[in-house]
Amino acid sequence: MSPFPSSVDSEARAYRNASPGLRFFVTAVFCLALMFLDQRGTYLQEIRAYLGAALYPLQIAIDSPAAGARWVRENLALRERLIAENATLRRESLAASAQLQRLAALRAENARFRALLGSKARVPDRVFVGEILAVDMDPLRHRVILNKGSSDGAHEGQALLDADGVVGQITRDRQNSSEAILITDPDHAIPVEVVRNGLRTIAMGTGDLERLSLPFLTRNADIKAGDLLVASGLGGAFPAGYPVGSVTRVDGSSGDAFLEVAARPAASLDRLHEVLLVVSTRSTAANTKKPPAAAQPAPDATKPPSPAPPATTRTPAETAPAPAAAGERDAAPAAPAAASAPVATPAAIQDTAPAVAPPGEAPAGATPAATPEPAPEPATTAPEGRQG
Repeated sequence: MSPFPSSVDSEARAYRNASPGLRFFVTAVFCLALMFLDQRGTYLQEIRAYLGAALYPLQIAIDSPAAGARWVRENLALRERLIAENATLRRESLAASAQLQRLAALRAENARFRALLGSKARVPDRVFVGEILAVDMDPLRHRVILNKGSSDGAHEGQALLDADGVVGQITRDRQNSSEAILITDPDHAIPVEVVRNGLRTIAMGTGDLERLSLPFLTRNADIKAGDLLVASGLGGAFPAGYPVGSVTRVDGSSGDAFLEVAARPAASLDRLHEVLLVVSTRSTAANTKKPPAAAQPAPDATKPPSPAPPATTRTPAETAPAPAAAGERDAAPAAPAAASAPVATPAAIQDTAPAVAPPGEAPAGATPAATPEPAPEPATTAPEGRQG
């Protein structure tokens, strides 16, 4: 029997004085037990959640100095950026106001010149908004699908714009939607004009959303980098004056007869969400003129033939040529038949078909407007000539 009885303090002291191998073994068994419980049950997940909720205020307190410094730095930088943007916008607004004042004077002057020349003033084009539903992912086909079709006023060939310039035009109508081609598509070309000198040429798509090609400019063409290109209006597909792009490169070092000219589109073709569909005055006038022209022949084509008019519209002078003598009737037996024909009067010949109907029958396309008058003169003057 040991002279020193065992106690709790003595057992703890014995564990503290244990060998490193024993402590490693106990720690490993404890870790394996925790891993087993974590894998098989949800006890440790709840404990972990409670510990996280308890330590969250401590985490906030530890992160507060760094978060505060970051917030101050970002707000100061944001304030400086906002001040700089505000100053830039003020300058641009002032310049735009001056240009608008000059534009008002130029518009009034243009109106006076047009009045002197007797020319009709241009009416601004109307637009309505369409949304992009889908984009063709083929790198060589720059096509988009719009949510506007013929039921909404869209039509094939209609020009598309965004806030910066020309986007493309509609190529296929689907009643409630439509397919449009962008100006950078390799199959698309648009007539353009250089604002600086009025030089006209063709801008073609290259398959690159950031580049247009102007391949038809000779070496002596007056064009340089930075020139603004606008739609010339030739062909009637795109209204004149809308920005198309700006020239970025002019290269004549190849020795060819034509320059290699590249331009950057004005529209943001890779970030399209909504577009403007232009309703030009030309298409509006064409649409307003078409319905009367198409509706005019419809009543004549669908109206049934009118009944034969000779039996009801003939006067006594035409139907009873009694004053003529018997010999005269024998000598000219065809005169009464000719007088009873419905095309005897010039008015009837002008209103009806040019083909003359047989005696006693009405023409195939006769209408009530082609009915002869009650007292036609040619039918009454013929017998008098024969009597004389």
